[in-house]
Amino acid sequence: MNEVEDARLLERARKGDKRAFAQLFGRYQAAIYRYAVHMCGPDAGDDVVQETFLAVLRQGGRTDAPRNTVVGYLFGIARHVVLQRLGSKYQTAFSDAPDEDVSQVASSALTALEDLTRAETIASVRAAVQSLPPAYREVVVLCDLEDMDYAAAAGVLQCPVGTIRSRLSRARGLLVAKLGAVHSAASSRRG
Repeated sequence: MNEVEDARLLERARKGDKRAFAQLFGRYQAAIYRYAVHMCGPDAGDDVVQETFLAVLRQGGRTDAPRNTVVGYLFGIARHVVLQRLGSKYQTAFSDAPDEDVSQVASSALTALEDLTRAETIASVRAAVQSLPPAYREVVVLCDLEDMDYAAAAGVLQCPVGTIRSRLSRARGLLVAKLGAVHSAASSRRG
């Protein structure tokens, strides 16, 4: 998306322009929903999206530009809502976290066993991401699942880019270990 266009949409939405608000919502609703689901679970997605965009509507009259990108600004609001939902025990976990060419196969050609294996793999990855400590889960969701660059993620989380890099490295290591354990357990059941 074009950041200049996004900034104009935000400015117009804050002034009550319904069309601009609808465009901004259309661009970022799905990404914020996915973030909320990964952080709080499927029941929270719609609520977090609603609260995020209601916050934008409540800012009628504000004319200042966001400190970082519009997407970073919206995710910052969403993060605030998520932290409120998760409560104080998770806020402590966020602040105290240590910093640390394949061809595509048409789905019609997949066998039932391949479909099942793929579904199990997706479920394993989702469970592994969900089991990460909140600070690590958050950087995985923002950087790996939402394709946010390190600088934008740092803006959302209000921390240095180096913190994003170290948390992401640690999170990926934890995911590899968790998924390796799942793979080993599955192999031993088959064998």
